[in-house]
Amino acid sequence: MSRIAITNVAVFDGGGEAPFKGEVLIEDARIAEVARSPRQVEREGARVIDGQGRFLMPGMTEAHTHFSWNDQPSLSAIQFMPPEEHILWCVRVAKRYLEMGWTSAIGAAAAKPRLDVVLRNAIDAGECPGPRYLAGSQEITTIGALGDNTLPHMPFEALSFGSVCSGPEEIRRSARTFIKYGVDHLKINLSGEYIAGLPAEMSPFAEDEIAMLASEARRYGKRVAAHARSSESVKQCVRHGIEIIYHASFADEEALDMLEANKDRHFVAPGIGWLVRTAFNASDYGITPAIAEKMGYKRELEIASESLRKMHKRGIRILPGGDYGFAWMPHGTNATDLQYFVDYIGMTPTEALVAATRLGGQIMLRPDEIGMLRPGYLADIVMVDGNPLDDLSLLVDPERISLVMKDGKICKDAGPRGADAAPRAAGQGSREAVAAH
Repeated sequence: MSRIAITNVAVFDGGGEAPFKGEVLIEDARIAEVARSPRQVEREGARVIDGQGRFLMPGMTEAHTHFSWNDQPSLSAIQFMPPEEHILWCVRVAKRYLEMGWTSAIGAAAAKPRLDVVLRNAIDAGECPGPRYLAGSQEITTIGALGDNTLPHMPFEALSFGSVCSGPEEIRRSARTFIKYGVDHLKINLSGEYIAGLPAEMSPFAEDEIAMLASEARRYGKRVAAHARSSESVKQCVRHGIEIIYHASFADEEALDMLEANKDRHFVAPGIGWLVRTAFNASDYGITPAIAEKMGYKRELEIASESLRKMHKRGIRILPGGDYGFAWMPHGTNATDLQYFVDYIGMTPTEALVAATRLGGQIMLRPDEIGMLRPGYLADIVMVDGNPLDDLSLLVDPERISLVMKDGKICKDAGPRGADAAPRAAGQGSREAVAAH
């Protein structure tokens, strides 16, 4: 049996209480004991890691992950990457996420049909490092909507990063095809997206098409996730039992009432970083703030902030993550969402961390073994040099992520600091540009 004792740390267990000075004992893949100072864990036969006062927290869950988005400035650049290079890209990015403390992730759509499935299987088999992963389908879309990249003179399916369907039977075929490939859940684009040329408040799918997808998912025991910016698309998610809702920017009072009445069933991962970074930080890639405002992103950010604040007050579960992997919001900077949750949604830093940890276990369907530092839980653990509750930007700085464990195995270890080298105080050192604008 492998035994590791992590001592002399400030323990944030994911439950929302204040951190406490203590120790954690890991046996094989699970947490065996958590002790509050002055009590100590049993150390016999254990490797002892002195945390030197650092912050110890559960591994985080990215709830809206696109590993196959390739840090490029356009949707077509994502799709045009050849499949051989594309899977290698996904492997490299998965390692980046894990080393930044994201020990679990929900696939929010793959750019090609089997990228998510192949990556998940390779991670599970131990062939490459990465977060515990639930694989998504391509984005199921319709003609002219987000994900349909075909041109009038080039009507080729391979041009699109979505599966383009029209009518219930084409939806059925697409759903069954992805289920055959082995996805954990299906993804559908129920609203528009400004950057794709369709207004975000537009809802392009008919009810019978959505009903078909939901029916096929239930038949095979799969969940569904939806790109749903418009108010009507959020209501469609609730009506059809689509559990994972991405964006929800324009949710009106009726949609909020529906979500609140079903809040134990649904999760919202708004991808607010996309709105902030596109509105204010994409000038180098041709989207100046003036252009972003004309496209509609500044207005959407203002409305989404108000809607999400109302959701948070109503107790609707809101999780971080979303659309990282564009040039102006590259993979690895995902934790900027946590500060945006504070600035735009009104969460406290503690609530933002709970959203990334304890709620992550819930969306991963393993609430009793992921997302908390408590006995019996899987040992997905992150040690941070400094206190993220004082400065959430620490979680975007790779130098501050001192130690990462997944299933009790050390995936990243920055090494011992010297006996006289105390952890840096929050606020010192590098800060990735996480300010809104």
